[in-house]
Amino acid sequence: MSDIVTLTGIVGTEPRALTTQEGLAITSFRLASTQRRFDKSQEKWVDGETNWYSITTFRQLATNAAVSVKKGERILVTGRLRIREWESGGKAGTNIDIEAEALGHDLSWGTANFSRGAGATPVDTGSAQADTASAFPTDADLAANQAVPAAEASATEPELVTPF
Repeated sequence: MSDIVTLTGIVGTEPRALTTQEGLAITSFRLASTQRRFDKSQEKWVDGETNWYSITTFRQLATNAAVSVKKGERILVTGRLRIREWESGGKAGTNIDIEAEALGHDLSWGTANFSRGAGATPVDTGSAQADTASAFPTDADLAANQAVPAAEASATEPELVTPF
C-alpha cells in the first residue's frame, strides 16, 4: 500500500544531486516540519516538536529540484510515504522517507518566478496543427533568462514575474 502525503516545511540541508550510471537523475535533501500553535496562557505562538523527513526526487523532478531548491527555503512536497526502522552499532531509529511526486515553494511565505523546462510537454490546445516548438523557451532562452513573448505563452498559465 502506498500512502500519499503532503508536507510543508523548511529545506534543512543543501540538496544533493547525482546521476546514476544508467542516467537516472536523483536529488535528495532533508525537510524540517515544525507545528506551531497559539498558547493562550502565554498569549504568543510557540513551536512544537520538529519532524525530519528525507525527501528523494527522480528524473525531471530531480533535475528541476537541484537548481530550484536551496537550504532554508519553505516548500511543499507531495509524495509516497515510506517508514523504515534501522539498527546500526547498537543504535536504532526510524527514517521517514518521502519519494516526491511534486514539490514547489510555499507561496504563503514569498513569491516565485516559474520557468517551464526545455523538456516539458506543451498543453494540447485542441489544434492538430499547433506549433509546439514556439510555445516554450529554448535552452538558449532559459540560459539567458529570457521570457517567452506573451503571444506565445499559454493562455491557461498565469505569468509570475516576481523573483525571490
